[in-house]
Amino acid sequence: MTQSDESRAPRDRLIDATLGHVPFDGWSEVTFRAAIADSGVAPALARALFPRGAVDLALGFHKRGDALMVARLQTGDLSAMRFRDRVATAVRWRLEVVPDKEVVRRGVTLFALPNHAADGAKALWATADAIWTALGDNSRDINWYSKRATLSAVYGSTVLFWLGDDSIGHRDTWDFLDRRIDDVMQVEKVKAQLRENPLSKALLAGPMKLMERVKAPSRPDDLPGRTHL
Repeated sequence: MTQSDESRAPRDRLIDATLGHVPFDGWSEVTFRAAIADSGVAPALARALFPRGAVDLALGFHKRGDALMVARLQTGDLSAMRFRDRVATAVRWRLEVVPDKEVVRRGVTLFALPNHAADGAKALWATADAIWTALGDNSRDINWYSKRATLSAVYGSTVLFWLGDDSIGHRDTWDFLDRRIDDVMQVEKVKAQLRENPLSKALLAGPMKLMERVKAPSRPDDLPGRTHL
């Protein structure tokens, strides 16, 4: 290792060392041990940082991608964009920070396993939450949940499409993403129309009062699947 390698945080050194092995051995114990050897991080420290080995490394890699996306959103100027385009841009930037598709493909395989599915769902939720928060979402009611649930689904389906996309510049993926967001916006339009229609307003008055009592979790410690950036 060079001196600059040694100065980087052990967590980042382990994640970086992992990426060269994941395409061949997946997010596995073999990869985790190889990352320890390549990074020069003491095995005891590596186990303390990532108690479940490669599973926690995969989650660490995902969280780091979220942080890179948020940093770009915070420094970029999206003010001239429609809000739906800001969301699309955030999803696109999140995918663009990935250094190798195969690393994500192996992660999808890992989190498709029943014993790791909950971790995968939390990671998707954390990405959606990071996007909405970075874009200034301040909802505190049921919309806090519905926005993140919807964007989690959009992001997850876009990732799967992106993994199989070999179009130039991933043009097909960005078109797919635009269609998914348009679908969501249509749903929001219908919801708005229902709220304005006198008949539907009366029918939904009871359920809406109940839903208004639902509050978002207090930030930052009790967010489900919250990624601390």
